Amino acid sequence: MRFSPAPVVGILGLALLTHVTGCASRGSGPRPQLALYEPKPLSVEYGKASFYGGRWIGRLTANGEHYRAGDKTAAHKKLPFNTMVRVTNLANNRTVIVRINNRGPYAKGRILDLSVAAARDLNMTGDGIVRVKAEVLKPIEILDKPNRELTLR
Repeated sequence: MRFSPAPVVGILGLALLTHVTGCASRGSGPRPQLALYEPKPLSVEYGKASFYGGRWIGRLTANGEHYRAGDKTAAHKKLPFNTMVRVTNLANNRTVIVRINNRGPYAKGRILDLSVAAARDLNMTGDGIVRVKAEVLKPIEILDKPNRELTLR
C-alpha cells in the first residue's frame, strides 16, 4: 500500500489558510513598526520624574487621547506631543522610551510625569520620585517603498 502525500498537504494547507484568515479577521489593526532612532539625542535634560495613575486613568490627556496606565507615555511642560524621549533612572540606569502625550508636571523641580508602565520599567514605583536623564530622540526614517523599481525582461 502506497502513501499519498496529497491529503496531508491539503489538510496542512487548509489549516494554514484558516490560521491566516482567522488572524486577519480579529481586527488587530496595523502591525507595529520597528522604531529606530539616531544615536545622538536632539537634547538632554536632567531633573526629577514622578508617575501618575489612579484617578487619572481613562481621563483625557492634553493631546485629547485617554490616559492608559499600560501605555509608555509621559507628561512634559514644553516638548511637542508625540516626541519620543529616552528616560534613564539615574539610581539604577534602567531606561524606557516614552511618547509625550500630556502636559505637566506642575510640581516644582519635576521635569516628567510618567505613566505607570513607564515607571515600572524604570523600577521607580516604590520611590515615587527619582532623578532622571531625559533624552529627546530623533527618529530615523524607514523607507516603506524601494527607491528603484525592478523590471523583468
